[in-house]
Amino acid sequence: MTIPGGFQEPEAQDTVASQRSQAGPETITFYFGDEQFSVSGFERSLPELSSVSDRGSLVKAGLASGGTALDEDSWHAVARAVVAPDSAAAQLRSQKGQATALIEEHVEGATLRSIHTRVWLTELFPGLQPRTGQESLPVEDPEVHGDSDGNGEPTACVTYTYRDLAHLKAHLRQTITATRRANPEPYDQSILSRRITRAVIAHPCRLKFRDETDPIDVLVVRDGITRLTSAWALLADEEQPDAELIAETATRCLLAEKTPRRGAVDKPVSQRMALGRQDVLADLRAEFYKGLGEGQPADRSVRLGQTLVVPAQITVGVRRHGSAGLPAGEVFDDAVRSILASVHVEFRAWEAAAQNVEVGSRALRRMYLGSGGGQDRMADIVQLALGQRPPADLPDIFHDNTLPGTALWRAVYLVRVLTRPETYEQVKRHAKDIKGTRRMTDAGYAELLGPIIDVPWRGGKKDSLKQARNAWANGGVLTKEVKGDWIPVHSDRFTDLVPRAVDGDNNARQTLAVAGGTALIADKLITRNVGSAVGRTVPFRADVAQVVAGLAEREEGLWLLAFAADAFEPGRACTNSFTAAQMLGRDPSRMYTVPDVDLTQPDRVRRDRGGVAAQQLTQWRLVAASDPGRAKEAEDEAGAGAGDETDIPLSERFAGRRRALAAAVGEAREFLAELLALAETPEAAETTLHPFGSYTEWLELDSDVRQLESAIYNRRPSEPNDDEDDEEEEE
Repeated sequence: MTIPGGFQEPEAQDTVASQRSQAGPETITFYFGDEQFSVSGFERSLPELSSVSDRGSLVKAGLASGGTALDEDSWHAVARAVVAPDSAAAQLRSQKGQATALIEEHVEGATLRSIHTRVWLTELFPGLQPRTGQESLPVEDPEVHGDSDGNGEPTACVTYTYRDLAHLKAHLRQTITATRRANPEPYDQSILSRRITRAVIAHPCRLKFRDETDPIDVLVVRDGITRLTSAWALLADEEQPDAELIAETATRCLLAEKTPRRGAVDKPVSQRMALGRQDVLADLRAEFYKGLGEGQPADRSVRLGQTLVVPAQITVGVRRHGSAGLPAGEVFDDAVRSILASVHVEFRAWEAAAQNVEVGSRALRRMYLGSGGGQDRMADIVQLALGQRPPADLPDIFHDNTLPGTALWRAVYLVRVLTRPETYEQVKRHAKDIKGTRRMTDAGYAELLGPIIDVPWRGGKKDSLKQARNAWANGGVLTKEVKGDWIPVHSDRFTDLVPRAVDGDNNARQTLAVAGGTALIADKLITRNVGSAVGRTVPFRADVAQVVAGLAEREEGLWLLAFAADAFEPGRACTNSFTAAQMLGRDPSRMYTVPDVDLTQPDRVRRDRGGVAAQQLTQWRLVAASDPGRAKEAEDEAGAGAGDETDIPLSERFAGRRRALAAAVGEAREFLAELLALAETPEAAETTLHPFGSYTEWLELDSDVRQLESAIYNRRPSEPNDDEDDEEEEE
């Protein structure tokens, strides 16, 4: 029977599906954009929708199984998602005395049990995305908590607590858009060609709300969010949808609600949403069958057929090991994160910052929870480190109203707390366990601290964030003295601490080292030890921690640290972070500058030749100030070597000149791009100024470039087999 709109009732669809499924999978030709490729395994049918009785059987089997750890509401969430509940129930049943067919995975502190099955795309909610955990995003993450049963044992479910439904929707959209942007090569075409072939990792989750909205039980995906995003991209209304459209498509389906009939008893929001998703699925199945014909199926049918059914490994059980040091409510989430870490830290790696956020946050939580969780102050510090409490809470956390509640003082106190011997060893031990390594250096520990320290300024200093994290991986501010015995000294201005530090006050000295060092790293004035920078931006090679330690040992260095700390603003970029070419097109009035130091001046500020304007601090000056003797030696060596290179092999001299030429060409390309970008600004559009000046200036520049091109081309080396090609041409 056909219903309005050309759709068939479910019974009629299932009859047609049964007839068509006998033909088996087929390979069809498909166009994705302008590219033609083959879609393999396409089937002209979709699985039937499960019945209430089938879902009830799975719930009953799950509650009766001895290897699972879920309550009834969580089992209903699983049953709604599973394509074939009866098959899943069979995995849970076992003969007396025999093990079930559940998959077991052993991680530190727990054993997880899962079923392997197929689920509907419309029932899979994206969980928290570790891949974007190192970014600064506007919508805050929900609070995450585990749960335990009446016997005090962990359950295979977590709770996400949102402010309200609007917060849930905004966070879902943000997760999807951020995931899409973080993946430069989405899986759209691969999924369209072969479906999702690798199972996503999922488990039940209870969504709670602080505005007392009824909780919602769903299935969340912890690994495979990128695959889900690509699947939803194929179902969007546009051929090449942007991230926002993909997010809108997914959230519209996931958060659909069934409107109750007039006069009917009002159902809880969880049931209304469950029925809403069922209606969405039914409509999508109807669309699929509508586009099937005797020949080539419609574009929409192919996309639906390849995306609606997703393989999944659903965790339904957890058993705590006797040696587990975590509270019961934290065991399951930590175990799942161990599974994800084994996948994305050891094998298909996330980017380094995402790994460090994941490892660092888990190590901190394990350190605190493993101690029994009785230290209220340490709980506050962990929340501060994870970005769950703002810098303004510093006075409350450390019980000191004189403590400035700023981002930089947050860094000072976190570095100090997390480098105390007991805390340092515990966090490092947990981090090694999570990463599966036997050794971690001070630089490796500092690398974990980098994304924790930069939480307040990730957005304001995004242009220097990558270089700053590289600097933390090169030791950061973790000098030997910073790891030693000291207490932060408060002051409204860091420059007030310099006289005390010069007089031998170690507390003031290390406060300046951490505050100033952190500021200099964030503003890209101290960067990691790279040989190619020597002689170009720095006078000699030195690890970041060595530079910070050297600055803290000298009066000039202490003033540099203090100036950097006083100038630091978490919400603005620093002009010192950019070259002159990079500053083109930027508005300096929206930025701040760190001045250089001149100890002969009353205010210690170095000024330019005019004697008024402060001179900007450079990387070269900073590194030289950390070890003036070594800088002088490097300068003398460079001067001595400039006149005679005969002791250097010719091949190395050629290579050095090629590198210098390539760097100059690259810099010229940057200058050209910035010049042309400046010409496109509204300010330039209002004038008749030409970016290349006069015709004569352009002609001179063009002639020089052409001469360079000709000189390089005319001295090109022979191509491989060049002689053979010449012989063929002669023949």
